[in-house]
Amino acid sequence: MKKRIPFGRVIFWVTFFAFGLILPGYGQSSAVLAGKVERIKVHGKGLEGNLAGDSPDREVSVYLPPSYKANTKRRYPVVFLLHGYTDSDAKLYGFEKHWMNLPEVLNQAFDKSKTQEIIFVTPNAYTRFQGSMYSNSATTGNWEDFVAKELVAYIDKNYRTISKAASRGLAGHSMGGYGAMRIGQKYPEVFSSLYLLSPCCLETTSNVSPDATAQAKLAAIKTQEDFEKADFFTKATFASAAAWSPNPAKPPFYLDLPLENGQVQPMVLAKWTANRPLASIDQHIFALRKLRGIAFDAGSQDKGIAASIKELDKVLNSYGIKHFYEEYDGDHINRVAERIGGNLLKFFSENLATDQPKK
Repeated sequence: MKKRIPFGRVIFWVTFFAFGLILPGYGQSSAVLAGKVERIKVHGKGLEGNLAGDSPDREVSVYLPPSYKANTKRRYPVVFLLHGYTDSDAKLYGFEKHWMNLPEVLNQAFDKSKTQEIIFVTPNAYTRFQGSMYSNSATTGNWEDFVAKELVAYIDKNYRTISKAASRGLAGHSMGGYGAMRIGQKYPEVFSSLYLLSPCCLETTSNVSPDATAQAKLAAIKTQEDFEKADFFTKATFASAAAWSPNPAKPPFYLDLPLENGQVQPMVLAKWTANRPLASIDQHIFALRKLRGIAFDAGSQDKGIAASIKELDKVLNSYGIKHFYEEYDGDHINRVAERIGGNLLKFFSENLATDQPKK
Protein backbone atom coordinates (compact mmCIF):
# COMPACT_ATOMS: atom_id res chain seq x y z
CA MET A 1 0.00 0.00 0.00
CA LYS A 2 1.05 3.56 -0.63
CA LYS A 3 2.38 5.52 2.30
CA ARG A 4 -0.39 7.68 3.72
CA ILE A 5 -0.07 11.28 4.79
CA PRO A 6 -2.20 12.08 7.88
CA PHE A 7 -5.19 14.19 7.02
CA GLY A 8 -7.99 15.86 8.96
CA ARG A 9 -9.19 13.68 11.81
CA VAL A 10 -12.60 13.90 13.33
CA ILE A 11 -15.02 16.56 12.10
CA PHE A 12 -17.76 15.59 14.50
CA TRP A 13 -19.18 12.46 16.09
CA VAL A 14 -22.50 11.16 17.22
CA THR A 15 -23.12 8.59 19.92
CA PHE A 16 -26.44 6.84 19.61
CA PHE A 17 -27.94 6.43 23.08
CA ALA A 18 -30.30 3.70 21.99
CA PHE A 19 -32.91 3.30 24.69
CA GLY A 20 -36.21 1.89 23.49
CA LEU A 21 -35.27 1.89 19.80
CA ILE A 22 -37.83 0.44 17.42
CA LEU A 23 -36.27 -0.83 14.20
CA PRO A 24 -37.80 -2.47 11.14
CA GLY A 25 -37.62 -6.22 11.63
CA TYR A 26 -36.23 -6.03 15.16
CA GLY A 27 -38.99 -4.85 17.48
CA GLN A 28 -38.37 -2.93 20.70
CA SER A 29 -35.49 -3.25 23.09
CA SER A 30 -34.46 -1.32 26.19
CA ALA A 31 -31.02 -0.26 27.35
CA VAL A 32 -29.32 -1.29 24.10
CA LEU A 33 -25.56 -0.75 24.26
CA ALA A 34 -24.61 1.82 21.67
CA GLY A 35 -21.67 2.19 19.36
CA LYS A 36 -20.15 5.52 18.38
CA VAL A 37 -20.11 7.13 14.94
CA GLU A 38 -17.34 9.44 13.80
CA ARG A 39 -17.50 11.39 10.58
CA ILE A 40 -14.03 12.23 9.33
CA LYS A 41 -12.39 13.42 6.12
CA VAL A 42 -9.87 11.38 4.17
CA HIS A 43 -7.87 12.82 1.29
CA GLY A 44 -7.75 10.73 -1.87
CA LYS A 45 -4.53 11.26 -3.82
CA GLY A 46 -6.06 9.35 -6.73
CA LEU A 47 -9.14 11.57 -6.64
CA GLU A 48 -7.13 14.73 -7.20
CA GLY A 49 -7.68 16.54 -10.49
CA ASN A 50 -10.85 14.68 -11.46
CA LEU A 51 -12.55 16.43 -14.38
CA ALA A 52 -15.92 16.52 -12.62
CA GLY A 53 -14.48 18.95 -10.09
CA ASP A 54 -15.39 16.88 -7.03
CA SER A 55 -13.32 17.39 -3.89
CA PRO A 56 -10.61 14.77 -3.24
CA ASP A 57 -11.27 15.26 0.48
CA ARG A 58 -14.04 12.76 1.14
CA GLU A 59 -16.30 12.44 4.15
CA VAL A 60 -16.12 8.99 5.71
CA SER A 61 -18.45 7.65 8.41
CA VAL A 62 -16.97 5.17 10.87
CA TYR A 63 -19.05 3.06 13.26
CA LEU A 64 -17.11 1.96 16.34
CA PRO A 65 -18.83 -0.92 18.18
CA PRO A 66 -20.05 -0.67 21.79
CA SER A 67 -16.91 -2.04 23.46
CA TYR A 68 -14.43 0.01 21.39
CA LYS A 69 -14.07 2.93 23.79
CA ALA A 70 -13.84 0.89 27.00
CA ASN A 71 -11.60 -1.90 25.73
CA THR A 72 -8.64 0.21 24.60
CA LYS A 73 -6.27 -2.69 23.91
CA ARG A 74 -8.63 -4.68 21.73
CA ARG A 75 -8.44 -4.62 17.93
CA TYR A 76 -11.40 -5.26 15.63
CA PRO A 77 -12.15 -6.64 12.19
CA VAL A 78 -13.45 -4.08 9.70
CA VAL A 79 -16.20 -4.11 7.08
CA PHE A 80 -16.07 -1.44 4.38
CA LEU A 81 -19.73 -0.92 3.47
CA LEU A 82 -20.34 0.96 0.20
CA HIS A 83 -23.56 2.93 -0.24
CA GLY A 84 -25.84 3.00 -3.26
CA TYR A 85 -26.46 5.47 -6.08
CA THR A 86 -27.90 8.85 -4.94
CA ASP A 87 -27.13 7.86 -1.32
CA SER A 88 -24.27 9.00 0.90
CA ASP A 89 -22.56 8.04 4.12
CA ALA A 90 -24.51 10.81 5.88
CA LYS A 91 -27.82 9.20 4.90
CA LEU A 92 -26.72 5.70 5.82
CA TYR A 93 -25.33 6.69 9.24
CA GLY A 94 -28.22 8.85 10.41
CA PHE A 95 -26.86 12.35 9.83
CA GLU A 96 -29.69 12.81 7.32
CA LYS A 97 -33.11 11.18 7.29
CA HIS A 98 -33.11 8.04 5.20
CA TRP A 99 -34.84 4.70 4.72
CA MET A 100 -32.29 2.99 6.96
CA ASN A 101 -30.15 4.04 9.93
CA LEU A 102 -27.13 1.75 9.97
CA PRO A 103 -25.87 2.53 13.51
CA GLU A 104 -29.28 1.71 14.97
CA VAL A 105 -29.37 -1.55 13.02
CA LEU A 106 -25.88 -2.50 14.22
CA ASN A 107 -26.52 -1.49 17.85
CA GLN A 108 -29.65 -3.61 17.98
CA ALA A 109 -28.04 -6.55 16.18
CA PHE A 110 -24.92 -6.63 18.36
CA ASP A 111 -27.08 -6.44 21.49
CA LYS A 112 -29.56 -9.07 20.32
CA SER A 113 -27.34 -11.65 18.65
CA LYS A 114 -24.09 -11.21 20.57
CA THR A 115 -22.16 -11.61 17.31
CA GLN A 116 -18.55 -10.56 16.93
CA GLU A 117 -18.24 -6.78 17.12
CA ILE A 118 -16.99 -5.15 13.93
CA ILE A 119 -15.95 -1.65 12.84
CA PHE A 120 -17.94 -0.40 9.83
CA VAL A 121 -16.57 2.21 7.40
CA THR A 122 -18.43 4.00 4.60
CA PRO A 123 -16.91 6.67 2.31
CA ASN A 124 -19.11 9.36 0.78
CA ALA A 125 -19.19 8.46 -2.92
CA TYR A 126 -21.84 11.05 -3.81
CA THR A 127 -20.35 12.98 -6.74
CA ARG A 128 -21.35 15.58 -9.31
CA PHE A 129 -23.19 12.70 -10.98
CA GLN A 130 -24.71 11.49 -7.65
CA GLY A 131 -22.53 8.39 -7.54
CA SER A 132 -19.00 7.27 -8.44
CA MET A 133 -19.70 3.64 -9.42
CA TYR A 134 -16.53 2.97 -7.37
CA SER A 135 -14.57 2.88 -10.62
CA ASN A 136 -11.31 4.43 -11.82
CA SER A 137 -12.01 7.27 -14.24
CA ALA A 138 -10.35 10.49 -15.30
CA THR A 139 -13.75 12.14 -15.03
CA THR A 140 -14.70 11.11 -11.50
CA GLY A 141 -11.32 10.07 -10.08
CA ASN A 142 -9.79 6.75 -9.08
CA TRP A 143 -12.47 5.51 -6.70
CA GLU A 144 -11.45 1.88 -6.94
CA ASP A 145 -7.94 2.74 -5.78
CA PHE A 146 -9.25 5.11 -3.12
CA VAL A 147 -11.33 2.37 -1.47
CA ALA A 148 -8.91 -0.53 -1.82
CA LYS A 149 -5.70 1.32 -1.02
CA GLU A 150 -5.95 4.81 0.43
CA LEU A 151 -9.02 4.41 2.64
CA VAL A 152 -7.94 1.03 3.98
CA ALA A 153 -4.50 2.42 4.84
CA TYR A 154 -6.00 5.43 6.60
CA ILE A 155 -8.42 3.37 8.69
CA ASP A 156 -5.69 0.91 9.72
CA LYS A 157 -3.46 3.80 10.77
CA ASN A 158 -6.05 5.73 12.76
CA TYR A 159 -8.24 3.03 14.32
CA ARG A 160 -7.63 -0.18 16.27
CA THR A 161 -8.18 -2.58 13.41
CA ILE A 162 -6.80 -6.05 12.83
CA SER A 163 -4.86 -4.91 9.81
CA LYS A 164 -4.80 -7.96 7.59
CA ALA A 165 -6.97 -9.20 4.75
CA ALA A 166 -8.36 -12.09 6.78
CA SER A 167 -9.97 -9.56 9.12
CA ARG A 168 -11.21 -7.17 6.44
CA GLY A 169 -14.53 -7.45 4.60
CA LEU A 170 -16.12 -5.52 1.74
CA ALA A 171 -19.87 -5.11 1.25
CA GLY A 172 -22.34 -2.78 -0.40
CA HIS A 173 -25.91 -2.16 -1.47
CA SER A 174 -27.01 -1.56 -5.07
CA MET A 175 -24.23 0.57 -6.64
CA GLY A 176 -22.23 -0.32 -3.52
CA GLY A 177 -22.82 -4.02 -4.17
CA TYR A 178 -21.45 -3.51 -7.67
CA GLY A 179 -18.45 -1.73 -6.18
CA ALA A 180 -17.87 -4.52 -3.68
CA MET A 181 -17.82 -7.12 -6.45
CA ARG A 182 -15.75 -4.99 -8.81
CA ILE A 183 -13.11 -4.23 -6.19
CA GLY A 184 -13.32 -7.46 -4.22
CA GLN A 185 -12.58 -9.72 -7.19
CA LYS A 186 -9.39 -7.76 -7.87
CA TYR A 187 -7.98 -7.36 -4.35
CA PRO A 188 -8.02 -10.64 -2.39
CA GLU A 189 -4.84 -9.44 -0.67
CA VAL A 190 -6.86 -6.55 0.82
CA PHE A 191 -10.36 -7.97 1.41
CA SER A 192 -11.00 -11.60 2.33
CA SER A 193 -14.82 -11.69 2.36
CA LEU A 194 -17.52 -10.10 0.19
CA TYR A 195 -21.25 -9.54 0.75
CA LEU A 196 -23.32 -8.01 -2.06
CA LEU A 197 -26.75 -6.61 -1.15
CA SER A 198 -28.98 -6.24 -4.22
CA PRO A 199 -25.95 -5.40 -6.40
CA CYS A 200 -26.65 -3.43 -9.57
CA CYS A 201 -24.83 -3.54 -12.89
CA LEU A 202 -23.41 -7.07 -12.76
CA GLU A 203 -24.96 -8.23 -16.03
CA THR A 204 -22.92 -8.49 -19.21
CA THR A 205 -25.16 -6.32 -21.37
CA SER A 206 -26.48 -2.78 -21.00
CA ASN A 207 -30.16 -2.15 -21.58
CA VAL A 208 -29.72 0.59 -24.16
CA SER A 209 -31.93 0.99 -27.21
CA PRO A 210 -32.40 3.90 -29.64
CA ASP A 211 -35.65 4.86 -27.93
CA ALA A 212 -36.72 8.35 -29.02
CA THR A 213 -37.87 9.36 -25.55
CA ALA A 214 -34.68 8.19 -23.84
CA GLN A 215 -32.57 9.89 -26.51
CA ALA A 216 -34.47 13.14 -26.06
CA LYS A 217 -33.93 13.07 -22.30
CA LEU A 218 -30.20 12.50 -22.69
CA ALA A 219 -29.84 15.13 -25.41
CA ALA A 220 -31.65 17.68 -23.23
CA ILE A 221 -28.91 17.61 -20.59
CA LYS A 222 -26.67 20.55 -21.46
CA THR A 223 -25.83 21.97 -18.04
CA GLN A 224 -25.45 20.78 -14.47
CA GLU A 225 -28.82 22.37 -13.71
CA ASP A 226 -30.40 20.24 -16.46
CA PHE A 227 -28.82 17.17 -14.91
CA GLU A 228 -30.16 17.97 -11.46
CA LYS A 229 -33.71 18.14 -12.86
CA ALA A 230 -33.48 14.87 -14.80
CA ASP A 231 -35.16 11.59 -13.90
CA PHE A 232 -33.35 8.80 -12.05
CA PHE A 233 -32.45 6.67 -15.08
CA THR A 234 -31.16 9.61 -17.09
CA LYS A 235 -28.94 10.60 -14.17
CA ALA A 236 -27.78 7.00 -13.74
CA THR A 237 -26.81 6.87 -17.42
CA PHE A 238 -24.65 9.97 -16.99
CA ALA A 239 -23.06 8.54 -13.83
CA SER A 240 -22.27 5.28 -15.60
CA ALA A 241 -20.80 7.13 -18.57
CA ALA A 242 -18.66 9.30 -16.30
CA ALA A 243 -17.26 6.16 -14.68
CA TRP A 244 -16.96 3.80 -17.66
CA SER A 245 -16.72 5.94 -20.79
CA PRO A 246 -14.94 9.15 -19.75
CA ASN A 247 -13.87 11.59 -22.43
CA PRO A 248 -11.47 14.38 -21.35
CA ALA A 249 -12.03 16.18 -24.66
CA LYS A 250 -15.78 16.55 -24.20
CA PRO A 251 -16.77 19.28 -21.74
CA PRO A 252 -18.81 20.11 -19.75
CA PHE A 253 -19.46 16.56 -18.52
CA TYR A 254 -16.36 14.82 -19.94
CA LEU A 255 -18.06 11.60 -20.98
CA ASP A 256 -19.43 9.66 -23.94
CA LEU A 257 -23.05 8.53 -23.78
CA PRO A 258 -24.20 5.17 -25.17
CA LEU A 259 -26.91 6.94 -27.19
CA GLU A 260 -26.09 9.90 -29.42
CA ASN A 261 -27.94 11.35 -32.40
CA GLY A 262 -30.47 8.57 -32.17
CA GLN A 263 -27.82 5.89 -32.58
CA VAL A 264 -26.40 3.34 -30.17
CA GLN A 265 -22.64 3.84 -29.80
CA PRO A 266 -20.96 0.40 -30.04
CA MET A 267 -17.58 1.53 -28.69
CA VAL A 268 -19.19 3.08 -25.62
CA LEU A 269 -21.20 -0.09 -24.98
CA ALA A 270 -18.01 -2.12 -25.33
CA LYS A 271 -16.40 0.00 -22.62
CA TRP A 272 -19.43 -0.43 -20.38
CA THR A 273 -19.41 -4.20 -20.89
CA ALA A 274 -15.74 -4.34 -19.93
CA ASN A 275 -16.73 -2.85 -16.57
CA ARG A 276 -19.47 -5.42 -15.86
CA PRO A 277 -18.33 -8.00 -13.27
CA LEU A 278 -20.08 -10.91 -14.97
CA ALA A 279 -18.23 -10.06 -18.18
CA SER A 280 -14.83 -10.07 -16.49
CA ILE A 281 -15.32 -12.68 -13.77
CA ASP A 282 -13.51 -15.45 -15.67
CA GLN A 283 -10.31 -13.40 -15.48
CA HIS A 284 -10.62 -13.17 -11.67
CA ILE A 285 -11.41 -16.76 -10.71
CA PHE A 286 -8.05 -17.41 -9.07
CA ALA A 287 -8.50 -14.27 -6.96
CA LEU A 288 -12.04 -15.26 -6.00
CA ARG A 289 -10.82 -18.68 -4.91
CA LYS A 290 -8.54 -16.99 -2.38
CA LEU A 291 -11.45 -15.38 -0.56
CA ARG A 292 -12.66 -16.76 2.77
CA GLY A 293 -16.30 -16.08 1.91
CA ILE A 294 -18.62 -14.73 -0.80
CA ALA A 295 -22.31 -13.95 -0.28
CA PHE A 296 -25.00 -12.12 -2.21
CA ASP A 297 -28.76 -11.73 -2.09
CA ALA A 298 -31.62 -9.73 -3.59
CA GLY A 299 -35.39 -9.38 -3.32
CA SER A 300 -37.48 -11.38 -5.79
CA GLN A 301 -39.39 -8.22 -6.74
CA ASP A 302 -36.11 -6.60 -7.77
CA LYS A 303 -36.32 -8.61 -10.97
CA GLY A 304 -33.33 -7.45 -13.03
CA ILE A 305 -30.94 -7.64 -10.10
CA ALA A 306 -32.39 -10.95 -8.91
CA ALA A 307 -31.74 -12.36 -12.38
CA SER A 308 -28.14 -11.12 -12.36
CA ILE A 309 -27.24 -12.69 -9.02
CA LYS A 310 -28.82 -15.94 -10.17
CA GLU A 311 -26.35 -15.85 -13.06
CA LEU A 312 -23.50 -15.06 -10.65
CA ASP A 313 -24.54 -18.10 -8.62
CA LYS A 314 -24.33 -20.28 -11.75
CA VAL A 315 -20.88 -19.00 -12.68
CA LEU A 316 -19.44 -19.56 -9.20
CA ASN A 317 -20.99 -23.04 -9.09
CA SER A 318 -19.42 -23.89 -12.45
CA TYR A 319 -16.00 -23.10 -10.97
CA GLY A 320 -16.71 -24.90 -7.71
CA ILE A 321 -16.39 -21.72 -5.62
CA LYS A 322 -18.34 -21.90 -2.36
CA HIS A 323 -20.69 -19.04 -1.65
CA PHE A 324 -24.03 -18.06 -0.11
CA TYR A 325 -26.85 -16.99 -2.44
CA GLU A 326 -30.47 -16.19 -1.72
CA GLU A 327 -33.40 -14.63 -3.49
CA TYR A 328 -35.82 -13.53 -0.78
CA ASP A 329 -39.33 -12.06 -0.76
CA GLY A 330 -38.74 -8.32 -1.03
CA ASP A 331 -37.84 -5.40 -3.26
CA HIS A 332 -34.72 -3.25 -3.67
CA ILE A 333 -34.73 -1.67 -0.20
CA ASN A 334 -37.56 -2.87 2.04
CA ARG A 335 -35.61 -5.66 3.78
CA VAL A 336 -32.02 -4.47 3.47
CA ALA A 337 -31.79 -3.35 7.13
CA GLU A 338 -32.98 -6.80 8.19
CA ARG A 339 -30.45 -8.50 5.92
CA ILE A 340 -27.60 -6.40 7.34
CA GLY A 341 -28.59 -6.97 10.97
CA GLY A 342 -29.03 -10.68 10.39
CA ASN A 343 -27.36 -12.35 7.42
CA LEU A 344 -24.55 -9.90 6.76
CA LEU A 345 -23.36 -9.64 10.37
CA LYS A 346 -23.56 -13.40 10.80
CA PHE A 347 -21.61 -13.90 7.57
CA PHE A 348 -18.77 -11.58 8.54
CA SER A 349 -18.70 -12.87 12.13
CA GLU A 350 -18.09 -16.34 10.73
CA ASN A 351 -15.61 -15.35 8.02
CA LEU A 352 -13.48 -12.53 9.43
CA ALA A 353 -10.53 -13.50 11.61
CA THR A 354 -10.73 -12.01 15.12
CA ASP A 355 -7.46 -13.22 16.62
CA GLN A 356 -5.59 -10.36 18.27
CA PRO A 357 -2.14 -9.40 16.90
CA LYS A 358 0.76 -10.62 18.99
CA LYS A 359 2.53 -7.92 20.95
